[in-house]
Amino acid sequence: MRFRTKLNAGMSIIIISLSLMLAVVVTQIAANSLVHETKRRGQVLADNIALRTTSSMLSGDLLQMKEMVDELRTVDKDVAYAFLINSNSQILAHTFTNGFPIDLKHANVITDDAKPSIKLVDTGSDKFYDFAVPVTAGGLVIGQARLGLSRSQVQSVVNGLIFTISIVTGITLIISLAISTQFAHKITYRLGMLGQYAESIVRGELKLNQTSGLNRNCWEIYKCDQEDCPAYGNTEQRCWQFGETLCTNYCSNKSARDLNNCEECPVFAKNSGDEIHELAETFDVMSLSLRGHIAELEEAKNDLTQQQEILRTIFESSPDQLSLIDKNGTYISVNQAFASFVKKPKEKIVGKKEYEIQSLLNTANTLQETQQIISTSKPVNREVRIVLEDGSRKWFNVLKVPVHDEHKESIGVLGTARDITNVKDYQNQLIHSQKLESIGKLAGGVAHEINTPLGIILGYSQLLQEDFPEDEQVHKDLVIVEKQAKFCRKIVADLLNFSRQTKSEKKEMCFNNSIMEVVQLVRHAFKLDNVKIIPHLDDRLPIIYGNPEQLKQVWMNLMSNAIEAIGHNGVINIRTELDINKGTISAWFTDSGSGIATNDIDSIFDPFFSTKPVGKGTGLGLSVSFGIIKDHGGRIFAISPAPKQLLEDGATRTENWGPGTTFKVVLPLDEIGYE
Repeated sequence: MRFRTKLNAGMSIIIISLSLMLAVVVTQIAANSLVHETKRRGQVLADNIALRTTSSMLSGDLLQMKEMVDELRTVDKDVAYAFLINSNSQILAHTFTNGFPIDLKHANVITDDAKPSIKLVDTGSDKFYDFAVPVTAGGLVIGQARLGLSRSQVQSVVNGLIFTISIVTGITLIISLAISTQFAHKITYRLGMLGQYAESIVRGELKLNQTSGLNRNCWEIYKCDQEDCPAYGNTEQRCWQFGETLCTNYCSNKSARDLNNCEECPVFAKNSGDEIHELAETFDVMSLSLRGHIAELEEAKNDLTQQQEILRTIFESSPDQLSLIDKNGTYISVNQAFASFVKKPKEKIVGKKEYEIQSLLNTANTLQETQQIISTSKPVNREVRIVLEDGSRKWFNVLKVPVHDEHKESIGVLGTARDITNVKDYQNQLIHSQKLESIGKLAGGVAHEINTPLGIILGYSQLLQEDFPEDEQVHKDLVIVEKQAKFCRKIVADLLNFSRQTKSEKKEMCFNNSIMEVVQLVRHAFKLDNVKIIPHLDDRLPIIYGNPEQLKQVWMNLMSNAIEAIGHNGVINIRTELDINKGTISAWFTDSGSGIATNDIDSIFDPFFSTKPVGKGTGLGLSVSFGIIKDHGGRIFAISPAPKQLLEDGATRTENWGPGTTFKVVLPLDEIGYE
């Protein structure tokens, strides 16, 4: 028996058996479910009428009870009858039109436990499901409600369901058999072709496809009228030549058209077994010759794919700017971070020379540097600082390392550029804090030692002035001594403030009010120099914990520096903003002055650092301000040139404006501050 015949027979038996079994089971389940649902519905209706007629039965309202039982016939068409009986077995109301059948009253009797009862009542002409439910009041049974559902109507529905299921099952069975027959034909046909293809693989003809093993009807199998046929556009003789090539080793003395009689040829010979047998034998031989090679190739392929995927993921997901360059200085590959920084798609970078792409990894002699790395196999490591378009500064650690092949020879360079701005900021803050701490300790000790002799000098200079007339040179010299002594005393006071080690006492205060008090104090003096102060304060009146006098000193220092940077004709913009989510309040002091040089901006908070002429400043104002803000748990930093939006906020630009400077102060709303 051929495999196709066995497959058709087996599938037909399985489909028929399953269809019949499924039809019987589904029909039985559906019928049982329908009967159960009918009983449940009848029980609910009986319970409902028993509950509703309690009050009517107690009051003896026969008219209302009659209306209730008649209503059941309109609610459910399956209700055959309904009636009510009192505790004395008297009929109170019923739905019968031709008189009440007395035998029906005793057909279903409630037992002493007063539980509902369901019985199948046979009247001879029909059968009914009879439901008896007690009517109770105060725990006593005062009667019962009876309800009958026609079993014949339920059975008619069940019969209709059985008929429908039988029809659907029959149609499904016919369709399934037709599909299974077609499916069996397709399976056996393809299995036969697959067996022939396996034979061609065993003979080493790996270039042929599954239809390369010709059968007796070569033209039909090859479908030579289609473009996917190897003999497309040629004659039938060309199609037969494939068969001749296929069976050359078996039928060397046969011509192409005599191959039908070549019994030795596995393609045209009549097989003793079915297709599964042929396929098993063919693939046994094929697996012996190819299993080892295929396993090795698959393992190598999987390892290579996995390694490539891991490398690609690492390369693309790295936040560092990565690039791979060959020994000629040509980009082989770059990651997305590199492409985003140079603002070019990766496709336009790969294939370009290093000097053609401006990036952090390149220098003026980048090609020479690459050649040096390849020749010496020594990496290059350096730090680069750049200024972005918005004026902010970034630090990058640039590292270039050689890439070696399996012979340990350098074939290229892998370059990375890592953003270390935060690390540099932390490093600078640490150095700055250590510097301030050391200078503070020294300044505190020196200030205390200088304060006493300085007071003596100041006192004697003031006393000696009384001994000489004001127009004499000695008196004028003593005035200069007094003035310089007072200046020195101010320096000593700033040193003492800078070197204080204890935290100031803080209390709840209004952030905006402290700024406006200083603004009102200096507004008139600034107006004389035609410098306008424009405040933009957050109207939510933020409250912070701080020392009002110390913060006023900070605001005064910032505005004093601003007026000195402006000179005449300018503007000072002051803006505050409350951030509820972060729990902070920020203040921006922006002036239209000359700005701060790039080389000086990192040193402005250092003690005694000043860009003012000699005698114009002590260099301690910003240092003291830095210490006060730090003592309040906040931060202060400068931006120069000032952001255009902050500089021109509410003001009209004039030609004599400089690049400007913005000082930003951030303070916490609570007493915790920044970590």
